[in-house]
Amino acid sequence: MSPPAGPGAPDAPEGPLLVDQLRFMARRWPDEVAYRDLDAGAGITFAQWDATSNRAARWLAAHGVGKGDRVAVYMDSDHCLQWICAYAAVHKAGAVMVPVNTRLTPEEVRTILAHAQPRVVVTNERLVGTACEVADAVGAAHVLSVGTGPTGAHEWSEIDDCDDARFQVPVAPGDMADIMYTSGTTGLPKGVLVRHGNVAMIPNCAPHWSGAGWLHGAPLFTFAGISFVYNPMKMGLRGLYMPRFDVDRWFDVVERERPGMIFMVPAMAELVTAHPRFPTADLSSPFAVSIGSAPLAPATLKKLQDRMPQATVSNSYGLTEAGPAYIVMPKEDLDRKPGSVGKPMPGMEVKVVGPDDDAPRAANEVGELLVRLGDTRREYYRDDAATAATWTPDGWLRTGDLAYLDDEGFVYIVGRIKDVIIRGGNNVYATDVEAVLLEHPQVQEAAVVGVPHPVLGEDVGAFVVVRPGAACDEEELAAFCGRHLADYKRPRRFWFVPELPRNATGKVMKHKLRERAAEPADRPTGA
Repeated sequence: MSPPAGPGAPDAPEGPLLVDQLRFMARRWPDEVAYRDLDAGAGITFAQWDATSNRAARWLAAHGVGKGDRVAVYMDSDHCLQWICAYAAVHKAGAVMVPVNTRLTPEEVRTILAHAQPRVVVTNERLVGTACEVADAVGAAHVLSVGTGPTGAHEWSEIDDCDDARFQVPVAPGDMADIMYTSGTTGLPKGVLVRHGNVAMIPNCAPHWSGAGWLHGAPLFTFAGISFVYNPMKMGLRGLYMPRFDVDRWFDVVERERPGMIFMVPAMAELVTAHPRFPTADLSSPFAVSIGSAPLAPATLKKLQDRMPQATVSNSYGLTEAGPAYIVMPKEDLDRKPGSVGKPMPGMEVKVVGPDDDAPRAANEVGELLVRLGDTRREYYRDDAATAATWTPDGWLRTGDLAYLDDEGFVYIVGRIKDVIIRGGNNVYATDVEAVLLEHPQVQEAAVVGVPHPVLGEDVGAFVVVRPGAACDEEELAAFCGRHLADYKRPRRFWFVPELPRNATGKVMKHKLRERAAEPADRPTGA
């Protein structure tokens, strides 16, 4: 039974903002631990989270952050408690959150922030040097850091001098909330603009507080990670966060904490099901297990469902561009529809069209998957051309995925039109990697493709044509990529070929390279 509301506390959140939900929880259950950092053994109550974010919002306002200004949070997941307070503070200050991938190189961070143009960068001691250099380069006024060292950045503890009373700069549903960057080492990076009216996957509510946990480990700067900040409380659950995934420790946590919900990316699911403890561990607590961010092998999904019959185990399909639009497999159809990602959630529309003519495809005929969810269309920040190319005038999102619908409306993903590799849940754009390889003085041509990987789903492979008379090997290229690309973007396999296969129009036939990469005779090379 939920405890009674405190004096004057309303029966539901006062408004639709994400932070309205936090304020409600802080009034209704102030002393309940809202979010726990399992690695550090630390937690934060709803009252502490609300008060700390009020102080941080006031600090931002006092340092020149106004409505619509961007604030970049470039912070390791080890500091998840400060991360979630910063997220709430940005919205309370009426500003726009820009989460930054901490695995990017300084060059990649600079490219993204030059596009976002933040006024403040929030970071931590490990990253503060890079944060200050990038802030200077892109014109950010301040860096706020948990631990600063000799950099001269503002210390996070400065917010303790600010008032913790309620603070909220008025914002409307159409105002900017977040900018989620999906790519960007070459040309203009793409930042998915999320407005307050379409930021929430689950509406604000007055939940039944169970005190059970929702176990999660995705990086907070990702779409999956950022959605984990508020969704647990809306389900009456506390967040249980693992900043660093370790499969053996994951079993320890599940048995000790007995979470009600679990989220994993497919790479985690593969490691869990392959572990010696999987057949005997106590996995009886979860009522829902969600796998997302990349496709999951049907056999792995079935292993998880068979091992946890009390839970609904699903591999959902979604995109940052699609926002709260998701496709989920009903538990009762898992065995009946192997290979399908499921059916769209209520209110969401899907259709499959010809990639070239937008003509509707019949059942079981492959084409491009388009999705739509009411008036929640998103857009690319400061990129009208990319927005027009991705969303149709009547609100359909071109996913870039090849798919088909069966005669019952179940969706099957069969490939991608977009040249994207999903490595362990991280999107790697082949053109970004190719651009770096082509900067090497000995490389004449390069083509990058996804290659099968038993745990990550896909890995990054590069086919390279060396300039005539030049000499180059995989170790040299791997080291070169290591200096210019985030670790998850670097090719782990290299093939040196005399030429790339091309069609009559000169386009590289990457399907032939993928076939070559999948041949068992080829051994992994590179770092």
